[in-house]
Amino acid sequence: MSSQPEVILYHYNASPFATKVKNLLLAKGIPHKRVATTMAPPRPELSDLLGITYRRIPLLAIGNDVYCDTSLIASVLERRFPASQGYNTLFPARAGGGKADTGLTKALVTYWSDGQLFRLIGNSLPYAKLDASFIKDRSAFFGGTIDAKKLAATQGERSSALSSHLNLLEEQLSDGRQWLLDTESIGLADISVQFLLNWALGFKNLKELFDEQTFGFTLAWLARASDHLAQADKAGVAKVEKISGTDAAKVICSSSYENVDSIGFDTAEANRLGVKQGDFVSIVPTDLGKVPTLGRLIALSKVESVIVTSGSAGQVHCHFPRLEFSIRVAKEGAKL
Repeated sequence: MSSQPEVILYHYNASPFATKVKNLLLAKGIPHKRVATTMAPPRPELSDLLGITYRRIPLLAIGNDVYCDTSLIASVLERRFPASQGYNTLFPARAGGGKADTGLTKALVTYWSDGQLFRLIGNSLPYAKLDASFIKDRSAFFGGTIDAKKLAATQGERSSALSSHLNLLEEQLSDGRQWLLDTESIGLADISVQFLLNWALGFKNLKELFDEQTFGFTLAWLARASDHLAQADKAGVAKVEKISGTDAAKVICSSSYENVDSIGFDTAEANRLGVKQGDFVSIVPTDLGKVPTLGRLIALSKVESVIVTSGSAGQVHCHFPRLEFSIRVAKEGAKL
């Protein structure tokens, strides 16, 4: 494996999506450092030191490049730590010599597992038993007041919907395949569903769904995927070190960034969006956690956008996916 820049994950242990990225790093075999953040903003290690006000966790830094959203992180890990350099792949070929279904996998993860499946499970949390400050933060995250009593009263509907989703998995796995998309090895699709079902298994109000008589193939696959990741962890294929937010910012801001020519600047897309290279812009999620991050636009493709953000520790290249994120010209010096 060739020399790679420092990889730093910003996470907190209760975040299911941080667990997903930890598993992606584990599956790829990528050593990294971790910064423990708070569950809710403010997070000065990001907003003050790096100028990144994006409110979701996790974020992943590779050198001076900071990547937001797990959908982009998965693609970037595959590109920057390729199989040709000895890393495992997140997009394995189909068993029996077929090709990798990369586009289908990304769509499945973005709109099904990270979308519908996550929302059903997340709304099944026992909010009535959770701290008021946590509920207030989650209400801001979801963009509306969480009504714990209403959610509890409608749990049966969500459980029934989840049962239907589990039935889709059972149908997919019923031919005895090893992995969800019948691939040669574990891939992004498996990892993206495994962390959610493992999370759901910890919910008392969802446990009854996981019936071996009804979903035997699904539970066997879940055990297989979980064991694969556990064995990789036991083998130490992705060594982990802790690092403080202050030290992480120093490392990131003193590191080099990837040449943005690899992303380019798509003028046709820029014209559709009403932006130009060099514009000071606001990038914000269009679904959840709608907090903007401000910076100067330096790269734009159909897959991602890159802005330069500035904090007290220095400047970084901050990357966002195009799907589910908006880009608009902002007034320079605007306050969030």
